[in-house]
Amino acid sequence: MAAVLPAPRLRLRLVAERVCGTLPHSHPRLRRPFSASAVRSNSSSEPTTNPPPPPPPSRWIAELRARIGKCIIFGCSRQQIAQAAVVLRALATEWRELLAGSEGFLTGGRRGLDGREIAWGEMDTFGHVNNVNYYRYAESARVNWITNFAVHVDPKHREEWAALMSPKATGLIMRSLKADFKFPMVYPDKISVYHKLRARPEGDPAPSSFFLDCIVLSHQHRRIACRLEEDIVVYDYRVGGKTSMPDFMVALFDETWKLQERETVRARTRIWELIRAVEKLEKETWDRPDAVEDMGGSKSSGNS
Repeated sequence: MAAVLPAPRLRLRLVAERVCGTLPHSHPRLRRPFSASAVRSNSSSEPTTNPPPPPPPSRWIAELRARIGKCIIFGCSRQQIAQAAVVLRALATEWRELLAGSEGFLTGGRRGLDGREIAWGEMDTFGHVNNVNYYRYAESARVNWITNFAVHVDPKHREEWAALMSPKATGLIMRSLKADFKFPMVYPDKISVYHKLRARPEGDPAPSSFFLDCIVLSHQHRRIACRLEEDIVVYDYRVGGKTSMPDFMVALFDETWKLQERETVRARTRIWELIRAVEKLEKETWDRPDAVEDMGGSKSSGNS
């Protein structure tokens, strides 16, 4: 008669099914889709000038959850349960900051949109969020991005930052806006939308335009649903033409660029820490010669 699966292992399997999705009982061909050690060896020849860590794979969140699920199915000790729980908790609570930050986006509600509910009426007759809404999401996030400089970052030039959003003196005009849709979102869902500078403002005289990259994150899928590219012109409404970027903008954009670079390093470092933690868990569970898949029977894998 089959023995009862130990309580800690059963509890973690139930957690894995809720968080990671139910995995098949037999999956001998499932392999690690990426490896931290492989990335380290491939980048060993790069210059030692403290470059940022390499970007993680595009589906690293979903794949890490699936890999943890496989470890659980092969059986985990109490210590391994705790290790898996730490990674799962990080994926559940840090995914927005890590996913956006790994590309240099600065997160937080003041810098964009955080947790904005998708409205049922934003779907069209095709049953998904209509494409025009993504431009509206980006617009709202962009206004918050600019307003954040005025209110929280550079209050000394608050009036000048605020004036950029009005057609009075020096303002901003959208020259072009492009969207790259990744997958259709549907109700119910939440989104977070963030902007970043594509390039550091340089040159003498100051530039008269700048590019922003924007991402729309789906909370339900924990993926980027849309990428947008914004080409923005600094415009003098008094003379009706382009003008150089004001000094206060150049200074704050330069500081923002530095923050973006630091956030890229921080987020990527954290992601690769999580990847290495999962690799360690795999080597201790299924990635060893004597590993036996735990089907809840009387034969133990020897880890408990």
